[in-house]
Amino acid sequence: MIGLVDELSGTTMIRLIGGESISFEEIKRSVSAVQEWVEGQGYRGYEPFDGLSSWLRPLTCQSLLGDRLLQQLIRQSPLNLRPLLGVKPKDSTKGRGYMASGYVSLYQLTKQQEYLDKAIECLKWLDKHKVERFTYHSWSNHFSFASRSGRYTHDDPIIVWTALIGHAYLDAFDVTGDEWLLRVADSACKWILELPREHTATGDCISYMAHLQSSIHNANMLGAGILARTAKHTGSEECRRVARQAMEYSCSRQRPDGSWWYAETPEHHWIDNFHTGYNLDGLKHYADATGDRSYLRNFEKGLAYYKANFFEPNGRPKYYHSRAYPIDIQCAAQAIDTLAFVSDEDPESLSLSQLVAAWTIHYMQDRRGYFYYRQYPLVTARTPMLHWGQATMFKALAHLLYRRASTIQ
Repeated sequence: MIGLVDELSGTTMIRLIGGESISFEEIKRSVSAVQEWVEGQGYRGYEPFDGLSSWLRPLTCQSLLGDRLLQQLIRQSPLNLRPLLGVKPKDSTKGRGYMASGYVSLYQLTKQQEYLDKAIECLKWLDKHKVERFTYHSWSNHFSFASRSGRYTHDDPIIVWTALIGHAYLDAFDVTGDEWLLRVADSACKWILELPREHTATGDCISYMAHLQSSIHNANMLGAGILARTAKHTGSEECRRVARQAMEYSCSRQRPDGSWWYAETPEHHWIDNFHTGYNLDGLKHYADATGDRSYLRNFEKGLAYYKANFFEPNGRPKYYHSRAYPIDIQCAAQAIDTLAFVSDEDPESLSLSQLVAAWTIHYMQDRRGYFYYRQYPLVTARTPMLHWGQATMFKALAHLLYRRASTIQ
């Protein structure tokens, strides 16, 4: 997949062989449209897994199976059942974090103060909405959730949310130098350091959750990434040590073809698009922050597998390595973001990021600005999710614009 750049009347046209063409200005219009939609909704919206907020919840009789069935009914329906079943749009901590990072990218691109002001406003909101039962900063879903592994509630923070939001604070710190932003990121790392860890002869795995050990590769690697990035500023040797042990755990378990299972337990043996993107993000953050190149070969193999197995020639992102459907907006957004992020290591990734962006904007963005949730073979689920579709795409496209402009300068 080769990207060609034409300079026509001051407009950068990205012509992508095998896929759609898209101009720099068209990406900017897409970013502005989704930004306007999110702000117009007051940063509130639906999420794929918010079904347990329904008035039907008591009918599950606190059964895990019943909760899962209700949650999946609402999640998987191509029609939006939420208004009918009493599920209301809500605030999203992860959505605010992604919006903050996107605003920072736009500030870096344009130097317009309004973007930085909006980023700081989101981060101040997040500071006030950390999980109260912990001293240190951590963040959770704004709804209860049920999976095959059990339940957790809005009072149960997870490392994925906390790490991704922590990066938003560091993004803002990098451009402002305001110490309170670093203090919040450091507080999030102190919460991560208190999580359970699975100790093995080949590294330690940081738990997904606080109340039990749950070893999942993307959570572990995201945790390592934020620990390492924060330690670069604070000098914390403990953060560096735990990050190194976490990377040893996941990289020593990378499969020969460069992929990772979601987790090592047999019931978690699947390989999907956006969790692989998280793995690559975490590994690159770790390497960039520490200068430790021990896992460079793991990164190269993982990125090669990612590019070869999760994208069709026209840029359409696949959900799993072995099949495309459902075409999910989270996979599209994470792909655009990850590929832009790694493009300093692998310039070809920037062209692929643009290719995915072109396909997604052309086929999944509504004329009202928001992005659709999913495409199935015969139907499109058009419900606009807040963090899962809008904030993730805003962050990803803003990041892509910044990276693209940086290569032209």
